[in-house]
Amino acid sequence: MKPIPVLLIFDIGKTNKKLFLFNEAYQVVHEIAVQLDETIDEDGFACEDIIALFNWIKSSIKAIKEHPAYDIKQIHYSAYGASFVFMDHALNPMLPFYNYLKPFKASTQEQFEISHGSMEQMSLATASPFLGNLNSGLQLYRLKVEQPEKYYKIKWALHLPQFVHFLITGKLASDMTSIGCHTMLWNFAKNNYQDWVIEEGIDKILPPIEPQVGLHDSSAALIPYLSSFEEPFVLISTGTWCISLNPFNDTVLTTNELNQDTLCFLSYNKKPVKASRLFSGKEHEQAVLALNKHFNKDANYYTQVKYDAHIILLDNFNTNDLSDYVDFETAYHHLVGELVKKQITSTNIIIAHTKVNRIFVDGGFSNNEIFMNLLAKGYSQYEVYAAAIPQASALGAALAVHHKWNTKSIPNNLISLQYYSTVN
Repeated sequence: MKPIPVLLIFDIGKTNKKLFLFNEAYQVVHEIAVQLDETIDEDGFACEDIIALFNWIKSSIKAIKEHPAYDIKQIHYSAYGASFVFMDHALNPMLPFYNYLKPFKASTQEQFEISHGSMEQMSLATASPFLGNLNSGLQLYRLKVEQPEKYYKIKWALHLPQFVHFLITGKLASDMTSIGCHTMLWNFAKNNYQDWVIEEGIDKILPPIEPQVGLHDSSAALIPYLSSFEEPFVLISTGTWCISLNPFNDTVLTTNELNQDTLCFLSYNKKPVKASRLFSGKEHEQAVLALNKHFNKDANYYTQVKYDAHIILLDNFNTNDLSDYVDFETAYHHLVGELVKKQITSTNIIIAHTKVNRIFVDGGFSNNEIFMNLLAKGYSQYEVYAAAIPQASALGAALAVHHKWNTKSIPNNLISLQYYSTVN
């Protein structure tokens, strides 16, 4: 049987590493998901085992190339991009792939501000709230200040998507979606590296910026929506973090927005996307544990709770006083109602003063009918949809290179939508 032409996509998450084969209609014809054991850095802090990832990627490509059913036409990749792979002059990884959750020393932040000005002004220029090591540019600064003997042995620093690109092609490059996502590296107004990057000489270890060399997963996940819809929209991507994304908001980031956990990142077409975020998925998880214990329910009981429009949500939800609620169902409605109120406040930051008329919700909360109905009520002036899109970041990485391998038109049914009416 003749092998089918496929696009191979690596989608590297912090927990799950996935491989997808898409056919020309962007249907997944083969999928692999693995979880790789972590290692530790020199301080004993858990971090990605970059060698294990290297070996998995190499062995996966070899296996697919040898498979008689598939003919690989193109390879692309999306990955979380908040940390760097540091390479020596022999082009081998030379330091741990530091975890972006690793604490950032207050003394290093103080030294940065003495040398380069206030963090508030730096955040405004780079559209990046101060997030410590989650600002990948500060990982480079931290190394230079705290471990100069190691820093000066670095030849190149690659964000993870571009390290995957190097593994597969042997070519060194940087990418705008990684450089421009809460890194403190990029000045959005000047469209160039921020002054401190050049003053510290850090730009010398960042390879030239090239297109289509891997994508930051946040940018990749937005591509299917931008490919499918022309009218302005906001996407609320829900999971552990609930991130509201508005690719149609080109207003300059303000101090007030920064203080409300709002930032900008660059899309694959180099346009700024304003984003606000909440830790709602984690808050939901912890509150459900408290509800289960109080009402003696199984772990997934909340998934069976149906939306009841007659439950009046009057007070603030408080896990410390669950005796106010007559049953799990009432308490859970109040919990979700509280999360929706916070979500509307967060989304309003990036939706204000734009021509958006539709809101799409994907991820975990898109399957929660209580969340979706309450959100639709709160946004009665907008069309609110639950969006079902399997593997959004992988599909986005695939669509970004459509022109390189696929002569067929992009299908118009990539995203399934469920409309939520405010009349209920």
